[in-house]
Amino acid sequence: MRDEGYIKFHCEWIDSPARGWHKIQTLNEWRQLMYDVGLIGAYRDGIGFGNISIRDTPAHEFIITGSATGNLRKLRPEHFTRVLDYDFDENRVRCKGPIKASSESLTHASFYEASRSINAVIHIHHRELWRKYFNKLPTTRPDVAYGTPEMAREVFRLLKDNTRPTKQLVIMGGHEDGVMAYGSSLGHAASVLLTCCDRIFRDSKLEIERPHIASS
Repeated sequence: MRDEGYIKFHCEWIDSPARGWHKIQTLNEWRQLMYDVGLIGAYRDGIGFGNISIRDTPAHEFIITGSATGNLRKLRPEHFTRVLDYDFDENRVRCKGPIKASSESLTHASFYEASRSINAVIHIHHRELWRKYFNKLPTTRPDVAYGTPEMAREVFRLLKDNTRPTKQLVIMGGHEDGVMAYGSSLGHAASVLLTCCDRIFRDSKLEIERPHIASS
């Protein structure tokens, strides 16, 4: 069975109504683009992959797609939630919204913890991209599983130990196909992915129409 999408942390979920659409509209538009080009989606067995988040205020909080939403083509406000707090040592995430936070929330948190200049994180799956940059860009240890405190610490270590690469990607060594992009905005993080994938998309004759979306 594919080990994908299962929450591995203790989730303290405060069930509450969805946030206003204006707060998450740009986040959803970039997520939709990632879905449309196949970087977020589902495998043939129906198990979804991929998630996206943005830093919010206060600075330690962030808004992220909810658990088990990767296979949904269109998301609505009830598919997003806010991470209020997290603790790597206790393997705990506290979130508030109409849905539990993504199983990768601890890993997203490690990006925001590592640098105040990081305001957006996108986790996608792409086999060719993963293989191309495995151990050529910052890569987590193969024995570290996704969604765990160990993965969060690995990402934090890589971001702190390495000179910031031109391509702002982290390759998930123990999570086949898993790649995480980060940047100062959603547009920045998405552009990193699309630029790196352009050659692959051209080879497959898939055209990408980049939307006119304000940075956030």
